[in-house]
Order: sequence, then structure tokens, then C-alpha cells
Amino acid sequence: MTLPAAARIDALRLAADDVRRVALGVAEEVPVSLVFNELHPYAVMMASPLDLEDFARGFAVTERIVSTPGNFLGCEVHEVENGMEIRARITGADFSRLLHRGRRAMTGRTGCGLCGVDTIAALEQPVPRLAQGGGVTLDAIRRALAALPGFQCLNAETHMVHAAAWSLPDGEIVLVREDVGRHNALDKLIGARFAAGRDFAEGFCLLTSRYSFEMAEKTAIAGMGLVVAVSAPTARALRVAEAAGQTVLAIARTDSQILFCGSDRIAAARPAEDVSRGTSVEPTGQATL
Repeated sequence: MTLPAAARIDALRLAADDVRRVALGVAEEVPVSLVFNELHPYAVMMASPLDLEDFARGFAVTERIVSTPGNFLGCEVHEVENGMEIRARITGADFSRLLHRGRRAMTGRTGCGLCGVDTIAALEQPVPRLAQGGGVTLDAIRRALAALPGFQCLNAETHMVHAAAWSLPDGEIVLVREDVGRHNALDKLIGARFAAGRDFAEGFCLLTSRYSFEMAEKTAIAGMGLVVAVSAPTARALRVAEAAGQTVLAIARTDSQILFCGSDRIAAARPAEDVSRGTSVEPTGQATL
């Protein structure tokens, strides 16, 4: 059973010369508890109550709970009092490692990506080096950016949720997931793609949010070589992307994008100036080409 992802709310629209009653779609956010192998409560996240199986799989991969996507064996989603509970199954070796690692005591707010991490040192985990990918044209990226709003069904109703999408190299969007939390939307996308037996070797990811450190880490762990974000990246996210050999375009619109690092994956990326060495992120956080 799944709770509705949006509610209809009566409200008053206040204008300079008019006051009227309106019915608006408002996104739900509910507590979602993740329990592994029926014994280990791991986290409670605030999320949109849809595509929760995808969320659990993607979360398990990007939080390094499972060592490979195939070690996530499945899950059941149950409605409980005031929320949802995901009962996930992982392999014995990964579960043993999880028990030794300990519970993160993690209560995640909708915008939270690092809840439950109690030391700075815990953030300094190496990301995998990504394989080189083929060039994607700017025309393909712009086609995908133009098409993305048409795939955001929940956002069309509520105007307040994030999306993460996967596009083929030609700009055709083949998978989209939405959530009130940007990390959750990304985890859902990753989980859905792996559930279908697909990887992220060819194509690119579209994000409607900013590109922060934990988003960079999740995309790198999933194997995404090219990420396009509608909002801006942080300097720390760019350092993660550079360490992984990832290409990042951000502040992306249909008519312009900013290439921050990894120009080798963008076909004809140097029409006006040579940006072949990518982005250099200075310790001050200033990014220069």
C-alpha cells in the first residue's frame, strides 16, 4: 500500500485587488523507515511516498550498504502508523559488514544528505574513478533539458518537488523519478535503473537541484560520468567530481550551460576558447577555467 504523493489543500489567493479561494496540489512528505534483514533499523528519511522500492535500492548502493547493486535482494514496503516502512534484504556478507559498521542513528530531513555522520573524517571516503565515455553533444543535452518538465508529473501538480532523470546520449529521456528531497529523487533514479538491469555507462543524468557534495558522491558511486544540474554546484562537489573524472555542467538552461569540469565527454565543447583542462577548484572555493 502506498500513501498519496500529493494532497489537495484549500487556500486563499491574496492579490492587490482580489481575494479568492483556490484548491492547490501540495506534495506530501512522510517518514520512511529503512530496516535491513528484519533486524537492523538503519534510517528514517523524509520522502515522497512513491517509488519507495527504487529508493531503497538506490539508497543501499549510494550509502555503500551493499558492495554491488546485485547484493540488494529485494524489499517490501508497508504502511505503518504515521509513515512507511521499507523492509529490505541484502546479502549476508554485506549485512555482516553493516552490523560491524553500526547504525547511523540517521533521521534525515527532506533536504538532508549527511544526517547521522558524526565525524568529519567519515566524509573522506574515496570515490571510484569513472570510465571514459563517449562525447555527448550540447544539442542532445539541450533537448533533454527542454523535455524534462514534461516528465515531471508530480511537480506539475505541486510545483515543489525535485526530479532526477537519465537520458540516452541522443537526448532521449528514458527514466525520471521525483521526490520532495533531491537526494531521494537521485536514489530512486539509481535504484530504478539498477532494478531494470541497466547501468549508467552511456548517457547522462539531469538534476533539477543544486549539485552538492553528497549528490556528487552518489552519482560517482553509481557510475554516472556526465551530470547536468539546473542549479549551481558547490566547490566541494566539484572536487569530488574531479577526483572521480566526472563531467559536470550546471546552471543549465535550454540555451546555455556552464561546463565546470570534464570537457572530454562533451562533443565540440571548445567553440570559443580552449577549456580542455577542465575546471580548477581553488581552496578558496573559486572555480576557474
